[in-house]
Amino acid sequence: MISKRILIVDDEESFRHMLSVILIKEGYEVETSPNAEEGLRKAAASTFDHILCDIRMPGMDGLAFLREIKKTDIEATIIVMSAYGTADIAIEAMKLGAYDYISKPFKPDEIILTLRKAEEREQLRKENQLLRKEVAREYSFENIVSKNEQMQKLFDVIKKVSHYKSTVLITGESGTGKELIARALHYNSDRSQNPFIAVNCGAIPENLLESELFGHARGAFTDAIRTKKGLFEEADAGTLFLDEIGELPGQLQVKLLRVLQDGEIRRIGESKPIQIDVRIVAATVKDLQKEVNEGRFREDLFYRLNVLPLHIPPLRERKEDIPLLIHHFIGKYNEAMNKNIKNIGHKALETLMSYKWYGNVRELENTIERAIVLSESNDIEFENLPVEIQNFKAEFQPEPMPDEEYSIKKTSKALEVNLIKKALKKTKGNHTHAARLLEISHRALLYKIKEYEIVENQ
Repeated sequence: MISKRILIVDDEESFRHMLSVILIKEGYEVETSPNAEEGLRKAAASTFDHILCDIRMPGMDGLAFLREIKKTDIEATIIVMSAYGTADIAIEAMKLGAYDYISKPFKPDEIILTLRKAEEREQLRKENQLLRKEVAREYSFENIVSKNEQMQKLFDVIKKVSHYKSTVLITGESGTGKELIARALHYNSDRSQNPFIAVNCGAIPENLLESELFGHARGAFTDAIRTKKGLFEEADAGTLFLDEIGELPGQLQVKLLRVLQDGEIRRIGESKPIQIDVRIVAATVKDLQKEVNEGRFREDLFYRLNVLPLHIPPLRERKEDIPLLIHHFIGKYNEAMNKNIKNIGHKALETLMSYKWYGNVRELENTIERAIVLSESNDIEFENLPVEIQNFKAEFQPEPMPDEEYSIKKTSKALEVNLIKKALKKTKGNHTHAARLLEISHRALLYKIKEYEIVENQ
């Protein structure tokens, strides 16, 4: 185990020696400095986990030392010490970046406990940073699996708008990944270091939703035994994702409109407004324009939310993504379940490609997870699929693929070639009708014909 390195900055030689003995005995690697100027030079020239610095020293004192450290990129945890300390000095030291303040004389256990607490805090800080990086990587565009033309255009729009505060309205069927897109917006923006908070407006009873969103003052109602922050305050400087916004009750639609207009909220039971800086991303499976026309959703709120509309196409309209998603989910659940699924059988893949996927990506993911659990070999076979998918009759079935081929990449290509050939044959070579039958764009069809070198019948 690598020893923690400590720099002691103190003008009393006897104290430096005594503290060095204590810390070396505890396994620390120690360096000392008799003044702040030399301490700065040592801290800049080498890496230390902690710096223990006296407040009162000739020349540059401990507070001046902290001010100078603040101008550098030195990351050591600084603990200040003094025999003449007051609460004001301790507060000033904390403001300048000190982790803690300890009064001289102190017992060996006091300084060791303070260092251990500092190390725990630093470990938590590093773990938090790592977790944020992993979350940001998980919701990067590279991890949103799609090669569909519509989805690629959607990603381009997200990249353009992610750094702006403008409200975004995401529409799409259940299971298409609306929250995934909302998180991508957040974690690819300048707000990524701040909270992303998601709330389902249809999952919380109406009488609790207002308190959940806006908070309440103590005594505002019978069960309000203490003041509570709402989710708008919790998401300050970050993003609040309002899923199923179409389920928001009329009274709260008015309050949300005020938030979007004024940038402030009021807790239940309080009259004083609270300024907030929150980006709103809303999502719905409903046709909000229809809801407006039928009087169930406020028109002014709809236009406030619909500044940047993003529509996610259903999976049945981007079937070229199915093999990619299968490969992605196999990798995900192999790792989670310690399995070693390598391939998917031809019949299973053909069935998944022809299925309608009314539950979209979520249904496909659940299907692959279930198939991996049930598989007794290194392959996913037709028999591992749910009965309702096995029994599904496609509008037209692709031609069977060679039995000797097991690569997902190669079989998905062969399947696409088969489907394109069948569609072209069925439509007598009409690209527009064939593209509609294949549920892809005309441009995508032309690209695939060229990419796969498909010879069309004259």
